[in-house]
Amino acid sequence: MTTLALTLAGAVLIGVTLGLLGGGGSILAVPLLVYVADLPAKEAIATSLLVVGVTSAVGVLPHAWANRVRWRTGLIFGVAGMTGAYAGGRLAEFVPAGVLLTGFALMMLATAVAMLRGRRSAEGRPKPHELPMLRVVGDGVVVGLVTGLVGAGGGFLVVPALALLGGLPMPVAVGTSLVVIAMKSFAGLAGYLSSVQIHWGLAGAVTVAAVVGSLLGGRLAGRIPADLLRRGFGWFVVVMGVFVLAQQLPPVWGLAVGAVAVAGTVTMAVWGRRGRGHSGQQRLGRPVRRHARTGVER
Repeated sequence: MTTLALTLAGAVLIGVTLGLLGGGGSILAVPLLVYVADLPAKEAIATSLLVVGVTSAVGVLPHAWANRVRWRTGLIFGVAGMTGAYAGGRLAEFVPAGVLLTGFALMMLATAVAMLRGRRSAEGRPKPHELPMLRVVGDGVVVGLVTGLVGAGGGFLVVPALALLGGLPMPVAVGTSLVVIAMKSFAGLAGYLSSVQIHWGLAGAVTVAAVVGSLLGGRLAGRIPADLLRRGFGWFVVVMGVFVLAQQLPPVWGLAVGAVAVAGTVTMAVWGRRGRGHSGQQRLGRPVRRHARTGVER
């Protein structure tokens, strides 16, 4: 396959990931554009923001039709995120490309840990009558800053934040996160355009392929077991993160850091899953029994 064909195939995967998980587009887009399309790091990050922004905006449609979008929550978080994303895009002008890619790789590994550990379901929790606005705005600015600076950290930070702060079910959090990602991506792109030139022909072709994938992913949402998809993609992100990190270091150091990163990711993922194994209906391996009338644990 030619470089362009590989790039477009990867772009379809980016779209499917966004449609299914509500995030992960930039995690794939930046390495694809740097190592397959052979773009400079900053141009790749800027292009990924364009691709992910357009793809997320289109990917919202199937979720909106299925009533899986909370517009008010998404817009509030999105406006806060746009501020941070624009600032991150402007700040990136003064940060060396190698530092940006190293930060990107570390963000990938952090994302992988979060995915492999899983998330506690918001179902059964009392939903607040009003969102804690200051916390929503604060989290939005921080997530936006990361997105604008390294072109990553959007959906897989936004989805759990929406589920926690708004008490949204995961399918709704996924749909709502696409609204936030689109807003933050365009703001981050605006920050980059002051210092980076984009190859618009390539960006347009990649964007079209990713949009097709996002529509497919939106249609598939809910048909693939969420845990299986999350874990499989989590390990894929580990491999990609170690690869990108190793590229920024001398060969010997790259292998050593890669081994440590994989070991650390596995340890944290297993520890997190084991910790949650003691909650819910079992505690220390024993079933939780409740009084028949009072419901008090015994």
